[in-house]
Amino acid sequence: MGGELVTIINPLRNPPLGDQLLVQLRSLIVRGELGVGTHLVEGRIAERFGVSRGPVRDALRQLEIEGLVETRKRGVFVRGLSDQDLLELYSLRGALESLAIRETIVRLESADWGQIDEALDQMRIAADPADPAKFAAADLDFHSGFYTLGGNRWLTATWALHRPLFAAVMEITNTDRELASVADDHVGLRDVVRSGDVDAALAALTAHLDGSCGRIRTTLSERPRPQPAF
Repeated sequence: MGGELVTIINPLRNPPLGDQLLVQLRSLIVRGELGVGTHLVEGRIAERFGVSRGPVRDALRQLEIEGLVETRKRGVFVRGLSDQDLLELYSLRGALESLAIRETIVRLESADWGQIDEALDQMRIAADPADPAKFAAADLDFHSGFYTLGGNRWLTATWALHRPLFAAVMEITNTDRELASVADDHVGLRDVVRSGDVDAALAALTAHLDGSCGRIRTTLSERPRPQPAF
């Protein structure tokens, strides 16, 4: 079991917002800097990040919803992100996005591809020079475009619940990749969806997500664990 909170990276600044805290804690857990079993003490996190206990409590509650931490009798502890977790997350994403693409193709005649095309432009901008965080955000904007085009607000809301975790994982993976070719892969996926061929689009999506999942699993398994932040 990991030790209690002892130190932290630079405190949040200008201003110490709860959403910034959540992003940092999520990233620390995904990167393994907060190891499985680490006891997350509200007061100590609040002190190290320079926030009140309210945002800490909210962040821990959200991380528990995402499955990254768990509440036990003695408090909240890091559960982490295992290889099996990644497989299950990508299985869920594949199911959600397959439905989004099916519904997008049904609406092809009235589809506005502005959001997806803008995301592709932002991916190219973030690829040169490489900006992993911005690239991951644009990447997910691209995929979110299919949910928007599909027009199913419940499906879109479900995807929105999981998007932040995918962003944290992809940002790490993108530091080790040539991003221009990744942007080109997304152009190919857009084009096959716009063709209206459902089977080809779903096959392309499956290959795309399988490749992404495989690279992320390899990257996370091979990365040396950094010194603990807490």
